Amino acid sequence: MFLRKNKYNRTHYTMRKSRFWVYLIMGVLMIYAIIQIFPLIWLLFFSLKNEKEIFGDNIIGFPWNFVWQNYLQAFKGGKIGIYFLNSVIVTFSTVLISGFFASMASYAIARMKWKYNRRVFNLFLIGMMMPLHASLLPLLLILKKLGIYNTLWALIIPYSAFAFPMAILVFTGFLHSLPKEFEEASLLDGCNIYRTFFRIVLPLMKPAIATISIFTFVSTWNELMFAVTFINKQEYKTLTVGIMSMVGQYSTNWGPIGAGLVFATLPTLLIYMLMSNQVQKSFTSGAVKG
Repeated sequence: MFLRKNKYNRTHYTMRKSRFWVYLIMGVLMIYAIIQIFPLIWLLFFSLKNEKEIFGDNIIGFPWNFVWQNYLQAFKGGKIGIYFLNSVIVTFSTVLISGFFASMASYAIARMKWKYNRRVFNLFLIGMMMPLHASLLPLLLILKKLGIYNTLWALIIPYSAFAFPMAILVFTGFLHSLPKEFEEASLLDGCNIYRTFFRIVLPLMKPAIATISIFTFVSTWNELMFAVTFINKQEYKTLTVGIMSMVGQYSTNWGPIGAGLVFATLPTLLIYMLMSNQVQKSFTSGAVKG
């Protein structure tokens, strides 16, 4: 009877101890989540305040009066709609171009056997070591010679080129984790190399493509240096440059700038939420091989 009671007390103590650690971890994670989410909430509040609240006694609090006029002013006076559309065109074009060509190049490197296989792979990886600042002036001269300076292509082409190294690194690693039996079976059924890639390999690469798409999207959407240097025309400016141009030399309306920042932040959050499951699959796909 004593042994049974002692065993019950130890089990009860262990359960209480494990429950304590679970609650503690949950509390720490909740605090961490609040710290991460707070800047987004503050930005939303910031975009709905007037100048008096922003620089007065209500810096981080809930807006006393919702100033929806900030969003209207950002679209009409700040031309946020045009800048937003330009950023969407540039970003999604970069994601599609870099993802499409990098996936084909990675398949050739990972699956085909040819003489300069490894050298080409290393050549692409060298691009990861090249800083953006070092390529600014040469790119500016090349774009002017090609006649695409002050166009959206002046951003799409450099962005796509700088996205290739990271994409090829991830894609080749992902392809090495995939079994070759699917491709061998398709070749035995009469498929050529192109049908095998587009019908068999490319659908299997969805997790890796989602991961690279998110990284490319974030880096392209938030890029400023190329956008400032290669675009001077008002109708071709991207969102980051457009928001920066809303800051006046002598006076600035910070409410519309906050509204513009909200529009600049939302697409990144939406893209990540929609594609986060694919990103998790890409990180775990190589753990178990069939």
